[in-house]
Amino acid sequence: MDLSGYLRIQAHANALSNHRLGAALAALPDADWHAPRTGFFPSLARTLNHILAIDGYYIGALHGDAGLVEAYDAFAPAATAAAWQPRQQASDRRLVAFCDALDAGRADAWVDLPRRDHVQRDRVAHVLAHLFNHQTHHRGQAHAMLSATDVAPPQLDEFMMPSEAHLRSAEMRALGWDEAHVYARA
Repeated sequence: MDLSGYLRIQAHANALSNHRLGAALAALPDADWHAPRTGFFPSLARTLNHILAIDGYYIGALHGDAGLVEAYDAFAPAATAAAWQPRQQASDRRLVAFCDALDAGRADAWVDLPRRDHVQRDRVAHVLAHLFNHQTHHRGQAHAMLSATDVAPPQLDEFMMPSEAHLRSAEMRALGWDEAHVYARA
């Protein structure tokens, strides 16, 4: 498997996890969205909005968007889980599209990450690895927070292995994805 194939699978896995989390959150009362919880960002609202804000910055950098620092500073958190889900879905679609177009050359290309006082440069594959790790880390915290509510936390780790298609096939169809495309270079 080449690296770009792995990164494409990871982008889809990330989106599927957020899709499952969003489906679970649909049953969550707004008060539970904001309720204090144990975590680095101590509520579901703050944790999932943090993921969304960071996604916006890094995915924007991968696409070469201008004004990333200003956009990050102007980020308006989603007030409810219902408002968060479509925004996260749009972010996930943008990331999936980027990774679907990725090849070995683009994975190895340099990307500029404008900071307040300098421009950081890293390779696309490193930025993606960082972004996926960031999402997994904080989504895991949200998963634990959700377990302290009346809403059952969803299964979030059934995507990476081609042999587990039966565990995701309905959601893949609902998202308009095709197994053969996602796993084409796997």
